[in-house]
Amino acid sequence: MGQPKQTSSVTPLRAMSRAVSFVAFCSLLLGQTAFAQSASPQPAGTANRRSTASQDYRTTNNAAGFDDETDDTATPATNGTSANADDAQQRPAILDAQASDDITGSILDDDIRRLNTRETPIDETLPRRRTAESASAAETPGIPIGTFVLRPSVTQSINTETTKDGNTRQRRAFLETDAAATLTSDWGRHQLTVTSEGAWQRNISGEGEEQPSFKVNGDLRLDLSDDTVAHLTAGYNFYREDTDDPEAIANAAQQSDVQEFSAGASVQRDFGILRGTTALALTRSIYSDATLANGTTVELSDRNQTAGTLRGRVGYELSPALIPFIEATIGRSVYDETRDSAGYERSGHAYGAKAGVEVDLGEKLKGEVGVGYEMANFEDSRLSSIDTATLDASLLWSPIRGTDVNLDLQTSIQPSTTAGESGYVSHALTTTVTHQLRDNLVGTMIGGVTWRDYPTDSTINDELVYTAATGLTWNINRYLDLTSTLGYELTTRKEGTDSQQLRAGVGLKLKR
Repeated sequence: MGQPKQTSSVTPLRAMSRAVSFVAFCSLLLGQTAFAQSASPQPAGTANRRSTASQDYRTTNNAAGFDDETDDTATPATNGTSANADDAQQRPAILDAQASDDITGSILDDDIRRLNTRETPIDETLPRRRTAESASAAETPGIPIGTFVLRPSVTQSINTETTKDGNTRQRRAFLETDAAATLTSDWGRHQLTVTSEGAWQRNISGEGEEQPSFKVNGDLRLDLSDDTVAHLTAGYNFYREDTDDPEAIANAAQQSDVQEFSAGASVQRDFGILRGTTALALTRSIYSDATLANGTTVELSDRNQTAGTLRGRVGYELSPALIPFIEATIGRSVYDETRDSAGYERSGHAYGAKAGVEVDLGEKLKGEVGVGYEMANFEDSRLSSIDTATLDASLLWSPIRGTDVNLDLQTSIQPSTTAGESGYVSHALTTTVTHQLRDNLVGTMIGGVTWRDYPTDSTINDELVYTAATGLTWNINRYLDLTSTLGYELTTRKEGTDSQQLRAGVGLKLKR
């Protein structure tokens, strides 16, 4: 049986609501179409080149030939809503807006034209972390003097020394004052550096010879061009000969005081991958009289001389860190007196040549190594010539941070003034290790050996000199250090007695 037909007063209302919904949907569809047509691109030179911020700007566009046909009220905003004329007068056009911290929201990023701009990396926002400066490596501010900076230092120490030569033993305690200073220019071009240091000793007990010394050196660097650098050098050196020196006077109460005056000039120029250096050095040596134990003096003016050396070097730059080179030297020595007190003509010539390599690996390793040959002859035919193979090295190595190793190896010919002797060949090796034990504590160890090799026809036996020393420097603050040293020296001979020297001291160093 069929269901009865139900009727209700709600049915007409449903029909009416459906009709209204249909009409609203059609109106919305037509509105979207009109909106899309109004948002279509305008011809070049119209709305996209025009600002609605002021009437003067609109007039300027019209005078330039731009067409003002687009209604401002129909221009869509960037956020998708329509902007009226009042809004346009209060807000500048987006395309003509300048980037500012006050403009946000719909203004796009100038670089990538997007709203979600890139965040700044954390590394750029955090302050750069600075490495803490070590107290031992901190440099004093110095004293400004015009365009120069002076950094002086004075060390006062008390020392004890024991010397043994055969069966003779001497002990002494002495005060030593060491002074040093560095004067450096602060110029935009060129540079002048002057360094000086000296030591003065005074015995307070015991017996032993005092050893004063003083030296000063100056170096003027001239930057002639991008590829040429010149150096002018000058210096003065004063010292007293050591008792163990081969030229020292036996049983002298005071050895000879030596003064050395030096001057030099060098020019270095780069020729692409080639690097050339020419240098000239002059040295003037003056010897004072030695004083014997009985008060008499021994005149040593016959040892006064003037020596000159001309050196040339050519290097090939394989890389900035590796430069092989060849070098040649020629020297001439002239004594003030044609013949010395023993009747020998000591003036002569010296020649040398070597090949090696310069290394520069930054803080880890730098220096040079070379092998070669050297010869010296004399005007007196009774004095035999001296020749030797040479091995020279000067390297600075830093195996780990805070540790520096300095290796120095030198081969040289040392002329003699002993009657009938030409001289000897000196092979000297010195190693210095500096290690930073703590931030304000630095330890130093020095070891070395020197071989004095006399010719086979010489009446003097070969000698070996061993040296060892250690020291500690405690940086109390930037201007004050506490120093301590301990050193030992041993000289051995094939024939004759050996000699030894032991020294220890402690002092305070004041620097500015």
